[in-house]
Amino acid sequence: VEIRTMIKRVFEAVTMEDIRRFKNELMNQFGDEAKYAKALATLDEGFEDAIQYLNFPEKMHPHIRSTNSLERLNQEVRRREKVIRIFPNTQSAFRLVGAVLMQYQEVYSKRKTLLNN
Repeated sequence: VEIRTMIKRVFEAVTMEDIRRFKNELMNQFGDEAKYAKALATLDEGFEDAIQYLNFPEKMHPHIRSTNSLERLNQEVRRREKVIRIFPNTQSAFRLVGAVLMQYQEVYSKRKTLLNN
């Protein structure tokens, strides 16, 4: 349970310095325990990639912190692709993806306008 708390602390930190410090504390405290070795190796390997969202303005963090929006787009493309089943050529597949992206952009623009007013 304590390791969960420390991992949450790492990813809930606000500054890059705090995140790195909390990660180092986590690695130092649990690095010698064999049952956490694989998990800590995975964390260490992907750590820099996982915190890249901090290089962007703070107001963008909630939007780019996870890949949820990309996964949602992929689901929408797959949902529509299942209806078509077989594409006659590559260009028709590109048109489908383009249509989904255009629709997503339209919805996002409307939402952004509503939030700014």
